[in-house]
Amino acid sequence: MPSSVPSSTDGWWCSPNTEYAFLGFSYEVSACQSISKLNSDFADIKNTFGSRYVRLYGACDRVGFYDDIVSAAWATGLGVHALIWFGFDGGDQWMTRRDSLVSSLTNNPKAKFVTRGVQFGSEPLFDNVLPHSQLAAEVTSLKSKLSGVGIPVTVSELAYGYQERGGAQDVLDAIDFINIHMLPFFSALATFGAAAWPLVETDMNWFIEHGNGKKMYFDENGWPSVTSPGVQPNTILAQCSVANEEGYFSMLDSHCEDLKLGPQGGVGWFAHIYSDDQEPGYGIYDDAGNKKFPFKPRTFC
Repeated sequence: MPSSVPSSTDGWWCSPNTEYAFLGFSYEVSACQSISKLNSDFADIKNTFGSRYVRLYGACDRVGFYDDIVSAAWATGLGVHALIWFGFDGGDQWMTRRDSLVSSLTNNPKAKFVTRGVQFGSEPLFDNVLPHSQLAAEVTSLKSKLSGVGIPVTVSELAYGYQERGGAQDVLDAIDFINIHMLPFFSALATFGAAAWPLVETDMNWFIEHGNGKKMYFDENGWPSVTSPGVQPNTILAQCSVANEEGYFSMLDSHCEDLKLGPQGGVGWFAHIYSDDQEPGYGIYDDAGNKKFPFKPRTFC
């Protein structure tokens, strides 16, 4: 990063056409990590794995937390997919989170240089937190508020979240790019992680068909190594184990050339999630901080 903050983001970001293959990690922030923890984790994400980005998941409501994210991202040269988190309790805390994030993005001079985009919710359609027309209106409003700093807006969602609401084309039309939840373990057709490409391809092709050529990312994307109360299969044939988690990511890596054929230079993907202490079973690292399997996917092909 430069020694001083540039005056403009003109020419700052690489073209989306270069963003395909492995891009980085989902990173859960409900632990309200300290700045030193953020610095060390982000440095590992960048230097060990060659990541470009972190995609935030969950929420920390500590005052100034997103400024800490910005500082750590700036220090390590990572971009951030920020998140307005609705949660699961049906409350209106998301409004405060939205306003707090907008304040940070528009007042912190470094924020626009590390924030690649804002996710307006993580599965807000599937979780039915707002009618899709209202969500589309919120996205449009947020785009207006962030136009001065040039930060685009998306929604982080399952294909099924759109499909069960008649396609929710108003939301797809409103967002600037498409963040896709790719969690094929939950499919009624799931078997092994290594065999999941047809399931991935089906959802990907639905977004290609309805996404009007917009850039696409698999952001909440993975296969669990263990089940938990909120992670249960929808078929007895779905296998969860470390080997199946590894098999899933190896399969995605092997399809780099296929993903590269997607809109605007190809589909980029994140690994969900950085560590099992952030979400049980999905981590690349286990609770003790050890890699569960060798993980060094391609960042280009």
